[in-house]
Amino acid sequence: MAASMASVCVSLTGCASTTGADTASLDSIAELARAVGIAPELVYTTEVDGYDLASQSVGPGAADGMSATWFNSSTGAMLTILSDSGELTEASCAATPLWDAPGGAVTCANEDGVWHRSAGGIHEYVAVRDGALIWVSGMNDASPADLLTAAKKVHVPSDAELELLFSDVPKTPGEPVERGDLPEDGDGAPIDPTGPGG
Repeated sequence: MAASMASVCVSLTGCASTTGADTASLDSIAELARAVGIAPELVYTTEVDGYDLASQSVGPGAADGMSATWFNSSTGAMLTILSDSGELTEASCAATPLWDAPGGAVTCANEDGVWHRSAGGIHEYVAVRDGALIWVSGMNDASPADLLTAAKKVHVPSDAELELLFSDVPKTPGEPVERGDLPEDGDGAPIDPTGPGG
């Protein structure tokens, strides 16, 4: 699994950080994001040393949000961001279960401007940006320090980062699949021709 993920990862090396750099225009983001049902205002990226974007992982997330995963080829660790609209308070932070620890009591703390959520030894972070929540979680022993860095560095992509984010995402909405075996009336069940013996 690690080898196959590494083979399809695209490195962020050489891409400009948007810390202090210009971000892509909302129109540019919308042109790519809306084709797959992602709200342009929920398109975010991040960067963490040692992690490369797995471009095939970029796609729709919760509701009209976005999901994307970064992969560390040296350790096999992965981190994922999932964006959504909303607000987070201390009460709602603690009341929302962690995806990987649904039964555990959640503790929340604000660390360096992002929410740190933990339960049952699992950690995740939530960055809040202009009415958007960007959830950062990890797999394969991604360290809390890496997750915190990813959350702190969440930002609207630059033009170069936008192109990379959507490099494997369809540029136009998919067409509905035409079924040729549906009757024009009745319950719409497929027609299975009768074989030998009835």
